[in-house]
Amino acid sequence: MYVYQDWAAIIPMANEEEDFNPFVELLTKVLDAEGTGKIYFIIDNVSKDRTLEMAQELSKKDPRFEAVFAPENRSVVDAYLKGFRVAYDRGHELIIEMDAGLSHDPRAIPMFLRVLNEGNECAFGSRFINGGSMGDSPFKRRTLSKTGTTLANILLGTKLHDMTSGFQGFHRNVIKAILDYKLKSTAHFYQTELRYLLRKRRIFEVPIHYQAPSPRVSSKAIKNANETLLWYFKERIKGNHYTI
Repeated sequence: MYVYQDWAAIIPMANEEEDFNPFVELLTKVLDAEGTGKIYFIIDNVSKDRTLEMAQELSKKDPRFEAVFAPENRSVVDAYLKGFRVAYDRGHELIIEMDAGLSHDPRAIPMFLRVLNEGNECAFGSRFINGGSMGDSPFKRRTLSKTGTTLANILLGTKLHDMTSGFQGFHRNVIKAILDYKLKSTAHFYQTELRYLLRKRRIFEVPIHYQAPSPRVSSKAIKNANETLLWYFKERIKGNHYTI
C-alpha cells in the first residue's frame, strides 16, 4: 500500500439523494483501500431533498465522512471555497476537489494522491489526454468544454489539455494561496480561473473519465465566464500576469 500524506476530499452536494448511496459506496472502498483520508460533503440551501440528512446520518456511522452545512453559500464557488477552508483549517496536507452525482469516479483519487506525493503541487483532472474521456456527455457539453479549453489557452497563454474539469487536487500551501485570493468567477469558469492563476506551479494532468452529464450550464454562468476570461485577457495584454 502506498503511504500518502494526510489527505481529504471536499465534495459539494445538492439534490444527490438518488445517487448518494452508490457514490458513498465507491468512496468507502477508496478509504478502506488507502487506510487514510477524510471526506467532507459541502451542502447548502440549494439542496431540497434528503441529501443533508443522509450525509449527517452517514457521518454518525462513519467518522471518515463529515457533513458541512453552509447555508451562507451564494454560488457553487462559495461551496468549493467553504470546503477548502474546512479542510485547510483541519490541517490536511493534500486536498482533493471533486463533484458528486457520479460525474467523477472516486477510484481516481489514489492517482491524484500519488501525483501530489511525487513533488507536484497541483493535480488537474483531464478528459482530453490519453486515458481520459467524457463518457456519454451530450455533444453540446463536449463542444463547450473543448471550445472553452482552446479559447482559454489562446487568450490566457496556458497550455493544459483540459481547462474546465472540476476534479483536481492541491497541496495545502496552494489551498492557502487560493483562499487568500479574491476570485472573480462565481460559476463554472472558476475551474479555468484556478488553472490560469496556478500555471507557474508544479502541475501534472491526471486522466479522468467523466461519467455522467452534470446540470446544464446556465446563461448566467456563461456570461460570468465570458466576462472573467476577457478581463484576464485584457489584463494580460496590459502586462498584468496574475499568479498565486
